[in-house]
This record gives sequence, C-alpha cells and structure tokens, in this order.
Amino acid sequence: MKILLIVGGGIAAYKACELIRLCRKAGIGVKCVLTAGGAHFVTPMTLAALSENQVYTSLWDLKDEAEMGHIQLSREADLVVVAPATADLMAKMAGGIADDLATTLLLATDKAVLAAPAMNVRMWQHAATRRNVATLRGDGITVLEPDEGAMACGEFGPGRLPEPAAIFAAIQALAR
Repeated sequence: MKILLIVGGGIAAYKACELIRLCRKAGIGVKCVLTAGGAHFVTPMTLAALSENQVYTSLWDLKDEAEMGHIQLSREADLVVVAPATADLMAKMAGGIADDLATTLLLATDKAVLAAPAMNVRMWQHAATRRNVATLRGDGITVLEPDEGAMACGEFGPGRLPEPAAIFAAIQALAR
C-alpha cells in the first residue's frame, strides 16, 4: 500500500512524523506533501528522512511539475491522508479550491481521502467548520473526529489531532 500524506500547517504537524514511522514499520510506502503552513512546524528534510522519499512542497516546481507531478502523485497513491487537516485546509477542500500543491492534488485525486482534523476548539465548533465537515463527508471523504483535551493555545476541548496510532488504525481500516 502507498499513501500520500499531506501535512497541513498547525502545531500538530509534528505528529505526522510518528504517523510516518508507524506506516513505514507496517510496510506502507509514504510520500509527503508539505504545505507552506506545515513547513513552519516540520521540515522537508525530516519528512524525507522518515518517509525515505522526496517531499513535495510547491505546485510551481519546474522539475516536479514538468510532467504534471500533482496528477501523478494523486494517481500513485492508494490513499490520500491529510494530517493535520486544519480548518483552512478543510474549508478549501469543501469549496473545491485548488490554490497550492496540496489542494490541487486533492481536487485531482480519484482515490480515497482521510482527513484528521486539528484546530482550536472554537474553530472546530464554528458553524462554518461543521458545514465543511458535513460537505466533505457527503463527498465521500472520511473525516475523523478530533480528540478532546488540552491544546497548545491554552484551551481545552475537541480539536486536537487524533493520536498517530488512531490515524494509523483508520488508514488500515480503509485499506481493507
């Protein structure tokens, strides 16, 4: 099995490293797309070392896009995983916006998509986010429920990225 992991921008991006380890240990191939926001929290070098693959960051990379790399990335994967799926990224997914590599390949894929949300409790509970989650689920995207607990912003409630083991279990369930 091969997954394409989209790492969104949020403090929870560091958990993508453990998710990659779990996948690789199970023999699952991982290619990563790192969003501009995600790059504020983890580096392409870290993801490349853990995944043992090149990390993709830009829709405008002439080398990678010479042969429509975003289409190829979306076709090579058996599953696309978005973790963390920020409120912004999920809003773009729900609206069909394709303004960077991650959102363009999400729009171009015909494979199953798993989104693991991570955001502030108030963002998670906002009516717009609830609508976006309902739209994504209606479109056939598996959206996990976030964990509840203390957050980096000092608040408590639902919105934490599910633990890597839970995301890995969801990947395995979708692979069946």
